[in-house]
Order: sequence, then C-alpha cells, then structure tokens
Amino acid sequence: MMEVIERTRALLGIPDDYRVAIVPGSDTGAVEMALWSLLGARGVDVLVWESFGARWKADIVEELRISDVRVLESDYGTIPDLAAVEGDRDVVFTWNGTSSGVRVPDGDWIAADRQGLAICDATSAAFAMELPWDKLDVVTWSWQKALGGEAAHGTIVVSPRAVARLESYAPSRPIPRLFRLAASGRLNEELFRGLALNTPSLLCVEDAIDALKWADTIGGLATLIGRSEANLAAIANWVARTDWVAFLATDPGTRSSTSICLHIVAPWFAAQNHAGRGAFMGRLVGLLADEGVAYDINGHRDAPPGLRIWGGPTVETGDIEALAPWLEWAFAKTSAGMVT
Repeated sequence: MMEVIERTRALLGIPDDYRVAIVPGSDTGAVEMALWSLLGARGVDVLVWESFGARWKADIVEELRISDVRVLESDYGTIPDLAAVEGDRDVVFTWNGTSSGVRVPDGDWIAADRQGLAICDATSAAFAMELPWDKLDVVTWSWQKALGGEAAHGTIVVSPRAVARLESYAPSRPIPRLFRLAASGRLNEELFRGLALNTPSLLCVEDAIDALKWADTIGGLATLIGRSEANLAAIANWVARTDWVAFLATDPGTRSSTSICLHIVAPWFAAQNHAGRGAFMGRLVGLLADEGVAYDINGHRDAPPGLRIWGGPTVETGDIEALAPWLEWAFAKTSAGMVT
C-alpha cells in the first residue's frame, strides 16, 4: 500500500507535507470521509452543476444537516459563479463534472488566504488534469477513473490545514468507523502509513502499481494530461464539422477532457419529449454495442440525453478518431425516417 502512496505522490507532485491515504468505498468513500470528519466548523458553500455535486449537496444538507449551507447551482453544461465562493467558508466541489462534461477552468477562484477548506472531488480529474495543490485542502479520487485501475478503493489527500481542522474540531455527530480521519483529537496516522480500514485485495493493489509504473514509463503526468487533451481535441475536430451534435459544455474553457459529453442539436430531436430523446439515444448506442464498436457511451442517466465519451489518458487518440465515422453511421441509421 505504501508503494502505491509513494508512487502516487511522486507522479502527481503532491507536496511533502500533504498526507495521502487509501480508503474503502472508491471515490465516494473518500469524499464521505472528508465530509463527515471535517464539516460543521464553518459555513459551507457547495457547488452543484451535475449529479455528483448534487449527491454531496444532499449528504451535507439532508444527512449531516449542516446548519449554514449555501448551494451555488447551475444547469448541466454550465458552471456556477465561482467568484461567489467566499474564502471564510468551506467549499465542496467536483473538479470535473463526470456526468456533465464540465470542469472548473483552474484554481484561481480559490482564495490563497482562505480561512475555510477547499474540499475537491477529483475522481475524473486526477492523472488527467493539472491540480493546484496549494489551493486544495482535501482531494479525492478512485483508481478506476483516469488511472484505469480497479474501482473499489479511494484515495484521499489532506493538506496541513485540513489536518489542523481534524485536530482542533470534533463534530458532535457520531462518525462511522470507515469515515474517521481522526480519533481522540488526533489524526489517524496509521491510515496515512498504508493501513487500510478494510482488508484490501492485493491484486487490486498490484494493478494500481502497474498503472502507476506505466504512467512513469510514458513520461509521467505531463504525458497523461497531453494524451487526454489530445482526445478532447479529436472530438472537438469532429464536432466542428458535424451539424447534428455539440458539446454539452457551453464554454470551451470548461470542457472536460475525460468525460466528454455531447448532445444532439437536430431540431427534430429537441422537439421530442425527454423519454423520446432517451429512447433514441438508447437505440443509437445499442447499435454501436452490437457492432462491438463502443460500450457505455450513453449520457449519464441524470444528464440530458446525449453521448458521454471517455477521453482519459488510457484511451488512444486513434481509437477516438476511429469512433467518429461509427457515430455518424449510428446516428444516420437511428434517425432514418425522422423529420429533419
């Protein structure tokens, strides 16, 4: 476990004074660990522009029942007003909206002199996007997403500021054992020395080590980011010459390079009800699956009907380029007879 932690720290450039731990429950477990252990000392701003941010909002408001919560929300394809986030409050947000294809453009909106903690769900951003560690106090992800590993384990990174919160603030609520980052007013040091709170599969651990070694051999983080950005560029080139599809993200500066989300802009498609659009997309992606071309590229169930194409660094750009003609074929076949 310590080899995974040390390789992860080196590959991502995590500062030496930040703590790294592997925890159960994938990214969800890591995020919940942060929310249950840290929130309540200050007011909380929650950013919501897709389904996963909405889940964290629900947990904060309905389960933890934090009394002072501001929800900064926007529709799929857009992002809330980042300038509205207040530095004296904690902020909880996803770096990359996996179900909407919208990412924050940078960390400039997070105050350097903030009093609150910046808690970031980075599960489809880590290993594929640059993360400004000095602006982030808690960062979580799973091996599943951009690293391409097994999904059951999560990673949590905590800054010295987050450690100080853990050792100075004890929530009044009971905290399940799997979510305890601290005990008796002290950080759980064993957790950050590779002791898992559950019994991990060493096959999963070895798989993560192999993925991290592969990342090193191809050039490290810069190459991983470059591969993902090249995949986004390939999709953008196709979208630019295709009249029936567009990015769900309205601002090019916020388009995800990993969870690339598209929607259909043909007028007859927009005229259908939600169920009709969903059925159309089901038939389209079903054709691709039947041909063995692509699997699981339908939009997320909570998102507007459309396509969601994974463009993480484990995907070859040539495969993304080869997908485009198949998308055109499937669209033409599915839309045959539709009013245009």
